[in-house]
Order: sequence, then structure tokens, then C-alpha cells
Amino acid sequence: MDIDAYAAAHRDQWHRLDQLVAQRRLTGAEADELVTLYRATAGHFSRIRTGAPDPALLAEMSTRIAAARGRLTGTREARMSDVRRFWLESVPAALYRVRWWTAAVTIVEVALAVVVGVWTLRTPEAMSALGSTSELDTYAQESFEAYYSTYAAPEFAGQVWTNNARIAAICVASGITGVLPAYMLLVNAVSLGQAAAIMADHGLLGQFFALITPHGLLELTCIFIAGGAGLKLFWVMLAPGGRSRSVALAAEGRSLITVAAGLTVALAVSGFIEAFVTPSPLPWVVKGLIGVLALAVLWVYTLLLGRRAVLAGNTGDLRPDEAGAVQNEVG
Repeated sequence: MDIDAYAAAHRDQWHRLDQLVAQRRLTGAEADELVTLYRATAGHFSRIRTGAPDPALLAEMSTRIAAARGRLTGTREARMSDVRRFWLESVPAALYRVRWWTAAVTIVEVALAVVVGVWTLRTPEAMSALGSTSELDTYAQESFEAYYSTYAAPEFAGQVWTNNARIAAICVASGITGVLPAYMLLVNAVSLGQAAAIMADHGLLGQFFALITPHGLLELTCIFIAGGAGLKLFWVMLAPGGRSRSVALAAEGRSLITVAAGLTVALAVSGFIEAFVTPSPLPWVVKGLIGVLALAVLWVYTLLLGRRAVLAGNTGDLRPDEAGAVQNEVG
């Protein structure tokens, strides 16, 4: 086949297809023409690909066909109703469905941090392994508190948010491994326990809780939720229930991505508190109340809105028309 002659013969049709695809609105007749030209161009593409493949023309035609297909199938625009549904139904439902995993991770993490802290405080060898006497003195009396005011508040808030959101996303996304979320949770508990032990050893345990509480209640809970969500995905892989493993993982994976999206916002709030409230001159009681209030809002959002959404059949997953076709399963 003479590829140049074939392309020249149909170039006008292709240009017309491009025009219709780029046009903002189509009349009924133009929509019919678009369908006709799409089918014809798809046939041309098939002949070019099998008869006389030309890399440049193939790439051009592939892009053209994809654009026309997208215009025909339609790109779903986000509407305010979709945004409301996502934040008032999908996110709370997804968080609600991992509530027991969150509770379990929280209990284990706190218990482990306490054990590590007490053991480190009562074991001179463990304490000395964390640094020299002068290094530990500097950490307890200067560095721990100075950390919250070293950078400008807006910059610090961005750094904290980015780091914590990354950790949460890794916990969720790597949940299928089972190992990485568990490892990150272990490191978090050990670090927290060791920091508390150093401060307690210098008689500053009260200051430790005063500095941690405002932002830490919400921040740590978000990390616990992410860890619980990741471990739940691992459990689904091991025990998919009545669904096939692939279908169960796909559905739960999409739902847990919704969890990660919700945590991104919660961690932004935590980062704001850590940067602007924790180092502020406000009384410690007020700072602590802000931290408690932020945590309470998260749990009210999860338990009240989440329960209502789950009872209405929302799981945090995409709707069937958004998730795509799924092969029917028997049994």
C-alpha cells in the first residue's frame, strides 16, 4: 500500500474529525458526523497499522483516535454534588470502615511507646545508646522545643504536612506488603517512646506532653489510621472473603485511597497547629484544648457521618459507573 497516497486520500476526513473533537459544543448532526468519522478513521488506522506501518503516522493516528474516543465516551466533569458526596459520604465511610483497625493500631502503638519509654528510662545502656550525656542534655533542654520554632511558621507547616502526608500515603499504598506499614508504625512508636524517656530523664516529661499534645493527638491518629488501613489491605489479600482476591483488592484499594485523601486534609490541619499553635505564646491549657478539639472533630466526622454513609450503602469505593466494568462472580 502506498502510505502517502492513502494518507492524502483521507486527510480531509481526519482534519474534520479533529475539528469536531476540538469543538466545544456539537449539534445533533455534528455528533452523528463525529461517530461516523471516528469509525471510519479507526478503520483507516487499522489498515495503516497492518499494511504499511509508519511510526510517525501511527503515533498521529493513535493520538487522534484516543481523543475522538474520549470525546465520544465523554469526560465526566466534577460537580459540586460530587464534591459534597466525596467529603460527606465517601471519605467518612472509608474512615468508618477502618475504625477498628485504627483502634487496634492505636492501642498497640501507645502500649509499645510506653514500654520502650519505660525500658529506656530504666536501662542506662539503652539511654546511653541514644547519645552522649551532653547530646541528650542539649536535646532535652534546647533542641526538642526549638524544633517547633526553627523555621518560619508557613514554611514549617508545609514541611510537616508534606512529610506526614507522605508517610500516610506510603502506609496505605504499601499495605499489600504487610511489612512496610508494620515497620513504619514500629519505628514511630520506638521514636516516640525514646523521646519521652529522654525528656523524663531530665525532669521535662510535662514539657514533652505540652509540646506534643496540641498537634500530636491529630497527627498520630492520622498515622494510626493510615497504618490500620494498610494492614487491612494486607488482610484482605490473605482473606478476601466471598470475592475473588483481585476483585476484593481492587475494591478495598480504591476505598483506602479515599482514606489517604481524607488524611491529607487532616494532616494539613495538624501541620497548621504544629507550626502556628504549638510554638505560640498561648497558655498550654489552651493549646491542649485545641489539640483535643481537632481530634474530636475527626472522630465525630468519622463515627457520625461515616456510620450514616455506611448504612446508606457507601463504602468509600467508587460508584459502579466510575469504577468501570467488573466481571460478575458466582458463589
